[in-house]
Amino acid sequence: MNPTSGTATLSEDTAVAPAQRSGDSYIPHIVAWNLTKRCNLACAHCYISAGSWHAQETELSTEECMRILDEILNVNSNPMLILTGGEPLLRDDLEAIAEEASSKGATVVIGTNGTGLTEARIDSLMKSGVKGVAVSIDSLSAKYHDRFRHGGGALSETQEAISRCAEKSLDFVIQTTVTSGNRHELKDLAKWSADAGAISFNVYFVVPTGRAERMKGMSSAENEEVLAELVVLEKEYRGTMMIRSKCQPQIMRHVFEESADSPLLNYETRCPCGVHYVRITPEGKVTPCPYMPLIAGDLLTQSFKEIWETSSVFTDLREGDLSGRCGRCEYKEVCGGCRARAYADTGDYLGPDDSCAYDPVGDKPLVTSRVGKSYGQKAEEGNIEWTSEAYEKMEKIPSFVRGVVVERLEKYAKDKGYEVIDMEVMKKVREDMPVDFSKKRPFFLGRGGRA
Repeated sequence: MNPTSGTATLSEDTAVAPAQRSGDSYIPHIVAWNLTKRCNLACAHCYISAGSWHAQETELSTEECMRILDEILNVNSNPMLILTGGEPLLRDDLEAIAEEASSKGATVVIGTNGTGLTEARIDSLMKSGVKGVAVSIDSLSAKYHDRFRHGGGALSETQEAISRCAEKSLDFVIQTTVTSGNRHELKDLAKWSADAGAISFNVYFVVPTGRAERMKGMSSAENEEVLAELVVLEKEYRGTMMIRSKCQPQIMRHVFEESADSPLLNYETRCPCGVHYVRITPEGKVTPCPYMPLIAGDLLTQSFKEIWETSSVFTDLREGDLSGRCGRCEYKEVCGGCRARAYADTGDYLGPDDSCAYDPVGDKPLVTSRVGKSYGQKAEEGNIEWTSEAYEKMEKIPSFVRGVVVERLEKYAKDKGYEVIDMEVMKKVREDMPVDFSKKRPFFLGRGGRA
């Protein structure tokens, strides 16, 4: 097994097309599944325009969900499956779907507004195999958060739910949608999240789709300032909590310029929609991501495999040429702009993302980051072998992070003089070094505690 280095390099290639990837690299590592449009809140930025008025009858049945789940696992046996909504806790069969998925190899997490996470519901989710929850906190001010979420008392209910998750050692992520009205709170929100025990603080930038079409997003100059602040915060909390931007891959330009040792450089960071990431709607439609409502296929009439492998939309996103400033940008391999925002603003998902303030000339070397994708059991000549038990354990790690974990395991083993990676070596790695950004072991490597 010999994953290639995730270290960034500069290439002399200045062509505008993205680098060609091998066919087997187009794997749906992350599947976001909107199980319902029903919700007890009506958030101002909701991409699916969720609310209490939506009918349950339009949703996929339990039986249809189970069939689709098997089709997903036929394409990738170890995806991260994000079950969300609307508010997914409103589905009576949520635990049944989660249990079926987790028992068959998926890493299941729940995206929720948090208001329904009672002690009993947390117990039920954990029993069904759910590994973590992503919960939204947009402000530490109830006035702002409750107005933004259109729900009186929402902030206090969500904060209480987060405390219950921490008490029960259910991993959680705090998600914040940044706007001109709350950007001044990011430092305080990051501290609150870390103190609460979050494994990650994810900052989402508005994409004008769904109800967010009526929102005025931040200016490109404001986006730049927020991204620069997030790079500083990531350094501050490194080893304690991950900090990431969402729907704003332009953070990678700041990372390359200001944070050469950032762990983000170990991962594929270009906009993943339709490449490694996909969304399923409550009605069974497939789109490249939750923020791009362009239908690539229908799971009521097509299989997941057929849609994933043959959709022209996905082919374009994987191999098409970006245009405008994104096409001539030297960071297009590690950023590429938000494809959903380009589609929302111009109708062209390969067009420029104008939320970015950077205007590239187009004559600079291409910035690239190469991430390993070799997951074999046995090393090539000169590399380290794995015992069958250790290999079986490794294969259960979600596919989206497995390459990085394998690379770090093998480096650790070589540095310590081990000739074979077995369960004892894996245990030592978990105890002696962080396997991801955080010293707190994330859900996919063992529940709770700090390494």
